[in-house]
Amino acid sequence: MRDSVGNLLADGDSVTLVKDLKVKGAGGQTLKRGTVIRSIRLTGDPQEIDCRHETIKGLVLRAEFVKKN
Repeated sequence: MRDSVGNLLADGDSVTLVKDLKVKGAGGQTLKRGTVIRSIRLTGDPQEIDCRHETIKGLVLRAEFVKKN
């Protein structure tokens, strides 16, 4: 799986958001561009990554919106 600029992603990598994202089901919360997400996990879907954020549990992001640190 590759991020928005083509870097190969692996389990445990840290990524940074490349744009502001409104999170569905989180009370209208928005994750801002530049937010760092640590310890990602790859899923069976080639475009989705499973993430943890201190304020949102069960966060799934699309690889096109992140950049590897």
